[in-house]
Amino acid sequence: MFAYYLDLALRSLRRNKALTALMVLAIALGIGASMTTLTVLHVLSGDPLPGRSGSLYYPQMDPRDMDGYKPQDDPPEQVTWIDGMALLHAKRARYQALMTGGAVPIQPANSAIDPFFEDARYTSADFFPMFDVPFLFGHGWNAADDGASARVVVLSRKLNDKLFGGKDSTGQMLRVDDMAFRIVGVLDSWRPTPHFYDLYTGSYSSEEGVFVPLTTATDMKFTHNGSNDCWGKGLSDNMKTATCTWLQLWVQLDTPAEAAAYRKFLLNYSSEQKALGRFQRPPNVRLPDVMGWLDYNKVVPSDVHLQVWLAFGFLLVCLVNTVGLMLAKFLRRSGELGIRRALGASRRSLFAQLLTEAGVVGLVGGSGGLLLALLGLWLVRRQPSDYAALAYLDLPMLLATFAAAVVATLLAGLLPAWRACLIPPALQLKSN
Repeated sequence: MFAYYLDLALRSLRRNKALTALMVLAIALGIGASMTTLTVLHVLSGDPLPGRSGSLYYPQMDPRDMDGYKPQDDPPEQVTWIDGMALLHAKRARYQALMTGGAVPIQPANSAIDPFFEDARYTSADFFPMFDVPFLFGHGWNAADDGASARVVVLSRKLNDKLFGGKDSTGQMLRVDDMAFRIVGVLDSWRPTPHFYDLYTGSYSSEEGVFVPLTTATDMKFTHNGSNDCWGKGLSDNMKTATCTWLQLWVQLDTPAEAAAYRKFLLNYSSEQKALGRFQRPPNVRLPDVMGWLDYNKVVPSDVHLQVWLAFGFLLVCLVNTVGLMLAKFLRRSGELGIRRALGASRRSLFAQLLTEAGVVGLVGGSGGLLLALLGLWLVRRQPSDYAALAYLDLPMLLATFAAAVVATLLAGLLPAWRACLIPPALQLKSN
C-alpha cells in the first residue's frame, strides 16, 4: 500500500511543480539554517573523551589569603606548584597529571626549515595513559624522567610530519630552545574537542606539537602562556615558590567511592595546610568531572546558543509557510479526494496518502537542506573564531538532517491533511 501512496504522491507533486518547488525550498532553507547552527553546537558541546570523561576529575582548593574573602567564593581554578606537586606525589588516584601550556622555539636539523615556535604541553608522565592518548611511534616518558627533569620529548604527528617526513623519529634528537631533547614518542592524530584539559590556552585550540616533562620545562624556564592568579607577594622569578595558582591538575578516579575518598583527602589536605599557616581561608574544595568542568566554565560561546534559537525560529516560520502551501494544495484536490472517498477509500487511507506526499516533500527538502548546511558550515570555517575549523558535519548530524526534515514536514502536513479529509464526498461529487 505504501508503494501505491508513494506513486500517487509523486504524480501529485509533478502536477503542480511551482507549488512543490516552493514547499521544498521552504523546508530546505529552514533545515539548512537550523542544522548548520545545530552542528556547530553539537561539535562544541560534545564529550571530548567519550567513555572516559566520567572518571576524570579536576581538583580545586583555595590556598589564598583572606584579602577579599567571601564565604560563597569558588576556589581558584588552578593550583600552585607546591600543592600540585604534593597532590601528585600523594598518588591518591589511579593516574594524576599536573600540567600547563607554553610555547618553545624549535631548531630543525633540516636547514631547509627555518626555526619556529611551537605550542607545547608541559606535563607529567600519567598524562598519556590517563587521557588514552594514541601513539604512532614510541611511547611517553615515565615517572623517573619526571623526577630527573629528563630532556625527553613527545611530538605530535603533525610536527613529526613537518620535521621528519612522517618517519619514525624516536631516538633522534630535537633542539628545543637551543638544547637537545631525545624524542621518545610520536602521537597519532589526537585533538579532543573542547580542549578540556587546559581551557586557559583556548577552549578550542589546536593540538600542541611538543610535550615535555613539567619539571624539565620549569627548570629550564620555558615560556608559560597560561593564566596566573596571584596574591600576597605574587609573581616571582621562581614559579615553584610564587604565591600563584597557574597549573592544572587532573586525576582519574574510576568509581564514585574513589571520587568521594579523594574529595575527603582534599578537605583533609586543606585543613592540614591551614593548620600549618599556608592556607588562611576555610577549606573549600571542588571535584568536577570533565563535563561538569566544561559546564562550570561555560565553554560553548553564548552567541552559538543564540544562533541556534534564531535558526529554529526561522525553521518554524518556514514550516508555517509550508502548512499554508500544503493546505492550498490539498484543498485544491478536494474533487479527486471526494471521488476516492466515494469509491470506498476511508479517511484514514486518504490521510496516509497525503502524509506520504508530505514526507516526500520533506525528504527532497532535507536533501536541499543538507546542501545548504554544508555551504553554511563551509562559511563558518572561514570565520576567524578558534572553533571555526571544527565545523564539519558528522554521520549522526547527517542522519539528523534528513530525520528533522521528514519529521518537520510530516508535522506541517497534519493540519492540511486532516482538513482535506473532512470534506464531505457527496458535496464534491455534486459539484463535479
